[in-house]
Amino acid sequence: MKISLINPPFIQGFNRSVRGSGEAARGGTLYYPIWLSYAAGLLEEEHEVHLTDAQAKQWSHDTLVRDLTLKDPDLVIVDTNFSSLNHDINTVSLIKEQLPDTTTVVVGPPASQYTDVMLASKGVDIVAKYEYDYTLLEIASALESGKAIEKVRGISYREGSKIIHNPVRDFTTNEDLDKIPFVSKVYKKHLNINDYFLSSSLYPMVQIFTGRGCPNKCTFCSWPQTLTGRTYRYRSTSNLLDELEWIQNNLQVKEIFFEDDTFTVNKKRVIEFCQEYKNRGLKIAWSCNARANTLDLETMHEMRRSNCRLLITGYESGSDEILKNIRKGVTVEQMQKFASNAKKARLMVHGDFIIGLPGETEETIELTRKLIRELKPELLQVLIPQPIPGTELYEWYKDNACLTCDDPNKYIDENGYQKPVISLPGLSQEEMVQVANTTLKEYYLSLNYVPLVMRQIVRKNGLSELKRLYHSAKMFLGYVGEN
Repeated sequence: MKISLINPPFIQGFNRSVRGSGEAARGGTLYYPIWLSYAAGLLEEEHEVHLTDAQAKQWSHDTLVRDLTLKDPDLVIVDTNFSSLNHDINTVSLIKEQLPDTTTVVVGPPASQYTDVMLASKGVDIVAKYEYDYTLLEIASALESGKAIEKVRGISYREGSKIIHNPVRDFTTNEDLDKIPFVSKVYKKHLNINDYFLSSSLYPMVQIFTGRGCPNKCTFCSWPQTLTGRTYRYRSTSNLLDELEWIQNNLQVKEIFFEDDTFTVNKKRVIEFCQEYKNRGLKIAWSCNARANTLDLETMHEMRRSNCRLLITGYESGSDEILKNIRKGVTVEQMQKFASNAKKARLMVHGDFIIGLPGETEETIELTRKLIRELKPELLQVLIPQPIPGTELYEWYKDNACLTCDDPNKYIDENGYQKPVISLPGLSQEEMVQVANTTLKEYYLSLNYVPLVMRQIVRKNGLSELKRLYHSAKMFLGYVGEN
């Protein structure tokens, strides 16, 4: 069977494969189509597969449809996210008009929340909900053999005018993850690694998963609630290191980013990974997402000795009360200890903060700004909350009449940047945006940031760090000039 997986074209710089609702990044980040790529790797073990990132290629819809017409696939799989949902459904309809005999499948976080909306479009044949790699493999096998799809778990589809919802599929296991081919091989075969950029990573880089799901209970995070579930399952250490070794020997990249929600969930696994990394004599740099309450200084030192470069950490707020409101499970004191230990271990930190969470006031905002100045992360992100359908945070804003817009297609502006869609008592959305922008400007444009820049440049791979900083600064200053 011939299968095409598509990251469809949209606003330049738009990212679908993010934990949010999808947006263009102020620092110029462009994600790999990571979920589609994992599915492509599994599917091409049994089928002829083409993975096309029309977004990275900056293709028009006409170019995409012409390309698909030449490939003439039996099955077309289209990725989507919340703020591009209507646009992506329309793209599927365009494809279906030109290729009426092709079966179309839509995937992505909204598939679990807007199933009926998707299937209301005559262009969409099947919706694959939640984690979807093995679901797609089963769909392809059923279609190729002429069997009915009524026994395929994790999908919904139209049967005449009726929508059928099959039972939900169980999430993957550790063993399932080890069976999926290395996504880095998929990148090399189907994509141009130079198209992708993370503002916090050395360039060029690759993104991979070492595990999926997150056991933490944060109310705002999309993937655990709309895509991957709350249970953390992970690849074996040997399987993970085999991929790192392959990347180091076969891809001209300077860094690997572990895209797990929290790579540091299991301290024993992190230590085992670091020890085996050194035993294999690996040299390539890597970074990961980490929680402020999962790492001690000893583990950080082990990570640094194993070429860990940076930790992305969701601090969110400087108020313990707000942290409780969002069930973060981390305290300000733990954040302070984490930041101190990271500096001692010479690990850089990308700190994420959010302005406008439940309970936010002018006083809590000042606590957050004070904490930012105290922690001094090498990289800083300050955002307005995205109330993503399917998350507990969305329900809170909705129940408390704080949503100013209930249509995720309108969560971004004409340039793809996030728009505020919430308003709190005593704190308007305009005020939140002003605080976020002012906080970023004051931090990055202050003389106090200069020593942090210099410490990044004098590190190992200093020239690459300088190039990363230059690119991010250029994109950020462009954004600042428009706001």
